[in-house]
Amino acid sequence: MPSDTPAFSGFIRVRGAREHNLKNVDVDVPRDALVVFTGVSGSGKSSLAFSTLYAEAQRRYFESVAPYARRLIDQVGVPDVDAIEGLPPAVALQQQRGSPSARSSVGSVTMLSSSIRMLYSRAGQYPANQPMLYAEDFSANTPQGACPACHGLGRVYEVTEATMVPDPSLSIRERAVAAWPMAWQGQNLRDILVTLGYDVDVPWRDLPQKQRDWILYTEETPTVPVYAGLTPAQARAALKRKAEPSYQGTFTGARRYVLNTFMHSQSAQMRKRVSRYMRPSPCPTCQGKRLKPEALSVTFAGLDIAALSQLPLQALAEVLRKVAAAEYLTQDDDLTVEKRLAAQRIASELLVRIDTLLELGLGYLALERSTPTLSSGELQRLRLATQLNSQLFGVVYVLDEPSAGLHPADSEALFEALQRLKQAGNSVYVVEHDLDTMRRADWLVDVGPAAGEHGGEVLYSGPPADLAQVEQSCTARYLFQVQDKTPRPLREPQAWLHLEGITRNNLDNLSAAFPLGCFTAVTGISGSGKSSLVSQALLELVGAHLGHVEASQDTQEADLEDEPEQVSTGRVSAGLEHIKRLVQVDQKPIGRTPRSNLATYTGLFDHVRKLFASTEQAKAQGFDAGRFSFNVAKGRCPTCEGEGFVSVELLFMPSVFAPCPTCHGARYNPETLAVVWRGMNIAEVLHLTVEQALSVFEDQPSARRALQVLQDIGLGYLRLGQPATELSGGEAQRIKLATELQRQARGATLYVLDEPTNGLHPQDVDRLLVQLNRLVDNGHSVVVVEHDMRVVAQCDWVIDIGPGAGDAGGKVVASGTPEQVATTEHSRTAPFLARAL
Repeated sequence: MPSDTPAFSGFIRVRGAREHNLKNVDVDVPRDALVVFTGVSGSGKSSLAFSTLYAEAQRRYFESVAPYARRLIDQVGVPDVDAIEGLPPAVALQQQRGSPSARSSVGSVTMLSSSIRMLYSRAGQYPANQPMLYAEDFSANTPQGACPACHGLGRVYEVTEATMVPDPSLSIRERAVAAWPMAWQGQNLRDILVTLGYDVDVPWRDLPQKQRDWILYTEETPTVPVYAGLTPAQARAALKRKAEPSYQGTFTGARRYVLNTFMHSQSAQMRKRVSRYMRPSPCPTCQGKRLKPEALSVTFAGLDIAALSQLPLQALAEVLRKVAAAEYLTQDDDLTVEKRLAAQRIASELLVRIDTLLELGLGYLALERSTPTLSSGELQRLRLATQLNSQLFGVVYVLDEPSAGLHPADSEALFEALQRLKQAGNSVYVVEHDLDTMRRADWLVDVGPAAGEHGGEVLYSGPPADLAQVEQSCTARYLFQVQDKTPRPLREPQAWLHLEGITRNNLDNLSAAFPLGCFTAVTGISGSGKSSLVSQALLELVGAHLGHVEASQDTQEADLEDEPEQVSTGRVSAGLEHIKRLVQVDQKPIGRTPRSNLATYTGLFDHVRKLFASTEQAKAQGFDAGRFSFNVAKGRCPTCEGEGFVSVELLFMPSVFAPCPTCHGARYNPETLAVVWRGMNIAEVLHLTVEQALSVFEDQPSARRALQVLQDIGLGYLRLGQPATELSGGEAQRIKLATELQRQARGATLYVLDEPTNGLHPQDVDRLLVQLNRLVDNGHSVVVVEHDMRVVAQCDWVIDIGPGAGDAGGKVVASGTPEQVATTEHSRTAPFLARAL
């Protein structure tokens, strides 16, 4: 251990850690210190910090919890480690999205909403003769508080003739009722209408209104004989002579079908389809405020609780400061002294917690902002603020890249927050790629030297300065190297894409110009409006022109409680003729189940399966390429159905996933595994890493091209069959980018990436930059939303949004080359960019 080791209260001693790629690691980590775990992406640092230290702390805590209670808690599992000594209780703050429900909000995550409800209950101004309400009466998530008309959603959903029949010139046979199901089910409903005597061959608009209303809105469900395949005249004749029908069919009105499917279908695809025929509008009873009239009639500081919850936290704090001030007790209005004292006490407590959020740069958020609309960085800072106010001590806090999604101007406040946790008597363990955070740590644990099988070793554990002596460390090279500040030639724009009158979130009639054939960075502090401009407005407007939505659509289920999608207003005034394709490369998963993997997503698996099908063995057995898919019954293991593992339920302990007892994790049946190509069966090929597969497929041009790009972008350590569920957001984004890079260019493309360096070590960032620059050198355009000033400094053009966050942002502060933006007076980005140039 280095000689100048600071004095710590003690150490956590890890012995024999083997989780994921860790190679029987022994390491001592100090308590009551800010410890940063570093290493290239995939090196094993998260395996050590989260999957070993945090998982073991959680396991020990749950041993003290009643078995029944353990069943109700999401447990992370038992780590593969010989021993850990000196381990205190741990709290994990990970990079993850919030609850998928829009009922989860900033106010509920921070627990501020509970105090606000208490404020209105105890200190609100009530109308004359109205009895006092309880705090629960001010919550839209409780039966006693929710608006009775919309059940606390704030919206009512209409299913109208216009939504269900978009083209009234079509006949019923021509599928005028678009809301009805497709294929046989829809044909069944049309055949039933023939039996019922409706004319299915005249344009919808020519049917009497009474008939149209019955078809769309009836709640009746008559069952009638159906004569499939007959013309209306033949069906009427068959009905008249009481001929034997094909079957008995039951009718369902179109609106009834839409609502039933949306509420009861297990299929996300079906729910999404029928949601297109539902139009949300603000509830007329509560005007979208979600609460019952009695709750909305109570005011505080002249505002009802819904209006107060819509204020940005910065503005809410100003309201509460007046209440917390001493003079508030002597103001002359209708409030009693008791109510004033209650208000002052609650306001003072709220201010302490809100000020922490303001210090972390979140003053632009409102209490009612739903968590699905927050970035993972914003959500993690909300949780961090809650922990700062909890006043726990003696705890290990494990944080996953808290600087992710943060502008350098916001990072200072984050560092101070981490120091506050430490000074309160806690240990703060941070998995981080940010060089400034590493420099300010008390202790560094550097894991590597490379990723996957080439990582999993602790290269160094000690004070930051001594890492400079570790030659194997990739981190040391970036932490201590003198930066090359040689200016590189900037590309000249081939044309300009002009956006005008953009209004979205905090953007108000904004205009911006993006150079085409260049590498452009959009910068600004968190909440300034960067993503609103790029990931929403730019994608929507250019996508509408090209006739498709952004390339990487989110396929999550529609939900009645989700916020209605906002639409960007504005237009593209010039430059669209120079864009033939639009590709969004985001960090959403490449699949939601273990069946989706690296090989299937990139298309590599199609090539592999064809190679196996072309072998003499396969031909002799009559096996086609489909036989070698683990998603098809004929080739996969029948026991695990191609999953490779089975889940073992252990009641009050976490479920254990064990290799399938039949195929032992191979996923295929013995007959399929008997076929070999170059001495390997299909399961062995899927177990290869990208790096290993490169030599195996050296003479296969299409496979080699896909593998080479994955290797170049820093993903050589991933296995071909690695399940999508095991991949980080950064890995998923780079897989998407690699998939795009291997394609043959098909016309000038605009690539849009939102914070592509999130979760990447500086070495991986450099690899990513090489690939992005390759795209631009090939005549395409790249636009990134970015906080990493090393990346911004290497761009051709910078658009800086701000100057502040929320209402204080939403404007173009500066636009120009990195050197020009770095000298802009009112830009929060300029001083940090100047340092990187």
